[in-house]
Parts: sequence; structure tokens; C-alpha cells
Amino acid sequence: MAKLYDYWRSSASYRVRIALGLAELDYDTEVVNLLEGQHLKDSHLARNPQGLVPALDIDGYTMTQSLAIIQYLDETLKLGLLPNLPIERAQVRALSYAIAMEIHPVCNLHVVDYAVSESGGQIDKEQWMQHFIDKGLRAYEAMIGDGTYSYGDTVTLADICLVPQLYNADRWGVDLTDMPKIRRARAALEAIPAFANAHPDKCNR
Repeated sequence: MAKLYDYWRSSASYRVRIALGLAELDYDTEVVNLLEGQHLKDSHLARNPQGLVPALDIDGYTMTQSLAIIQYLDETLKLGLLPNLPIERAQVRALSYAIAMEIHPVCNLHVVDYAVSESGGQIDKEQWMQHFIDKGLRAYEAMIGDGTYSYGDTVTLADICLVPQLYNADRWGVDLTDMPKIRRARAALEAIPAFANAHPDKCNR
């Protein structure tokens, strides 16, 4: 059985939980509590030298980096998270990366905490989060089309990146009123069991 090294509020872990749900794959969970520094212990660094979550034991391998894990699941279990045409795959990847490689890294707590500390308190954490999440999601709103989800009427890798970021948007008080396409996609996605069951509130903390 697969084993996920998880933290309930981690966006990256949230993505993998969604993908595992879409795959209908049974897995065990081991909590790596970031607030208690468990991600920096030798036992976790042995499985992920970056000291990050998630990590996934599957098929005899230990995998890290959420997008790599999800694309492995997609390729091996035929989840259909990327379209067939190269240009469409590129468009879905662009949406995915707009969140996972643009919004997420600059809003990672260890990055924000460092910025706040080094600024001598001149940087406010909440304002930082609101600024970068709002800016990134407004760009995402402009990138997506008029289908049910982020890219057309099929769930894709982009949707798996979007929903955890919207959880963070709510957490930091980002107003989504002017983002109707994102709100439309969110409503459809949150009705899917794999997305609903992966929500942090349903996780073992």
C-alpha cells in the first residue's frame, strides 16, 4: 500500500491527496508536523532531503515534489489529468505552474517568515499573503476559459493546483468576488468527492 507523508495544511500535500482520491488509491498517512519541526528530523530528511512535504512511498519508490508525484500517478494510473494535444497540455501546465511555481513559493510560510524577520517587522505577513495571492489569482482568472473547470469540462492538473490555493486565499482573507470564473470552477470541483475528502479539515492533524 502507498504511504503519504503529509501535513494537513500543506498546499502541496493537499494536491497529492486530491490526486490519490481521483485515482481511488488506498494509502496510509504519516503526519509530518511542520510546526513541531518534524520535517527537519533525520528520519524525514532521509526520504526528502529538502525537508518538505509531501513524500509518497509507492511502487517501491519514495517520491517527492507534488507535481512530479501527481504526474507519475497520472501516467501510471491513466487519470487523464493532461489533454492529448501538446498545445493543450502546455496550456494546462501553464495554469498549473502559475499557481505551483508563482504563487505558492513566495507564499510559503518559511519564505514569508524570513521576509518578515529580515524586514524588522516592516513587512506584514497578512498583507504579504493577500498581495501575492490576489495578484496571482487575478492572473489565473484571466488565463482560464469558460468551461466547467480551469481548462474546459474535464478535471486537469490545473484544478488540483487551484483548489488548495483557494483554501489559502480564504485563510488569508483574499476577496474572490471579482473572479467569477475561478468561483465557478471551485463550486464544481468541491462537489467532487476526491476534492472534498482531501480538504484540510478532514485530515488527521
